Amino acid sequence: MTNLKLDVAYWDSRYKASNTGWDIGYANKIHVDYVKSNYPKTAKILEPGAGNAYEVNELWNEGYAHVYALDYSPTAKETFTARNPNFPSDQYLIGDFFELQGTFDLILEQTFFCALDPSLRKAYIHKMHTLLRPGGKVMGVLFNFTTTDGPPFGGSAQEYRLLFEEKFTIIRLEDAKNSIPQRQGNELLFELVKK
Repeated sequence: MTNLKLDVAYWDSRYKASNTGWDIGYANKIHVDYVKSNYPKTAKILEPGAGNAYEVNELWNEGYAHVYALDYSPTAKETFTARNPNFPSDQYLIGDFFELQGTFDLILEQTFFCALDPSLRKAYIHKMHTLLRPGGKVMGVLFNFTTTDGPPFGGSAQEYRLLFEEKFTIIRLEDAKNSIPQRQGNELLFELVKK
């Protein structure tokens, strides 16, 4: 648990100060390649906690018309919009993930889970389950280290398996082979399908 209040003001202040150490500055190939290999361009895709949303931008440029970003931070959206003026403004959502409505074919996990207070993990799993259509998937990376002094907050494969298996069939949960260099050896690749 953290003593920080991880709310809109906290995250927006991080973007205003460019204090975004999690931001790699480009689209993560793990996510983009997975989508391009497994989903048609008509798929409805969400990236929560998207920040600068490089994956969303790249998928949009590849012809995925129904790709959505979600973040708490209005500053993150402003930065994204300035960089991507042709992206539909109503597809970059500002708000609380836990209040989001709608259904998606796929949800991409890229540094969102680790940014949440660990006390919200069960609520995250329930909300992911609710947001996915029948047979929908969650795919992405999770940190493979333990710390309670975050964000980021880590975990282990065993912990994640116990958390996810009630509501999802775990297709894979394994060491990520294609992590970005600075996260090599510290990430797990996972793919879940809604039960």
